[in-house]
Amino acid sequence: MIHKIKKQHMHELVSEEIIRYIADKGLLEGDKLPSVDELVRMFGVGRSSLREALRYLEAIEIVKVINGKGIFVSDSGSYRYSGKVKIDDEKSFLLDILDVRRALEGKAVELAARRITDAKIEEMKACLAEYDERKQKGLDTSAIDYEFHQHIYDAAGNPLLHSVYDSISELIKKFFSGPFGVKELFDNTYPFHHTLFDGIAKHDWLHALNEFNKMMDVIEETIRDY
Repeated sequence: MIHKIKKQHMHELVSEEIIRYIADKGLLEGDKLPSVDELVRMFGVGRSSLREALRYLEAIEIVKVINGKGIFVSDSGSYRYSGKVKIDDEKSFLLDILDVRRALEGKAVELAARRITDAKIEEMKACLAEYDERKQKGLDTSAIDYEFHQHIYDAAGNPLLHSVYDSISELIKKFFSGPFGVKELFDNTYPFHHTLFDGIAKHDWLHALNEFNKMMDVIEETIRDY
């Protein structure tokens, strides 16, 4: 049975519904899925939400979209279907995303340090204060961590860079939503949020970028050692 999708957390839910459809129908590599219009009607979602879900599934090689021909199952054997995307080789997948994140967010860090406004500095201070409070209380910090990095892209002041980030945001969220099923896996990056912010707030892009790369190094080491 195909379920109508609620409007919150749309892209992730649409992706899960498509995966569930593939599993329920027993589709194999090369099999064709319904058209975009048909999927929109089946799931009760907008075309933009569906297309973003398809971009995500194409990026992790579950489907392949061929212009003028349709949507096809790319590799049904590489993944397990259990309501959420489970990647057999999640380490390799996360490391690939990390390479992209280093390049994209590294540039955002540099631009943020050069361009950040006093108002945005205060917003980031407030974000870090909430991060500190949640950390001290032993609460989940994944959402506030993600928000902190969103502030960096905002401070960079480059709409095109932000747009590129938005297009792959579902992939990058893997770092904030419990990779390997462990929500606190990257808690050891916490101190670098403060040192990174210090560099940005002081318009010292070299220091900020250095601290950002230290954070990425810790994440990479954690993934490799897990």
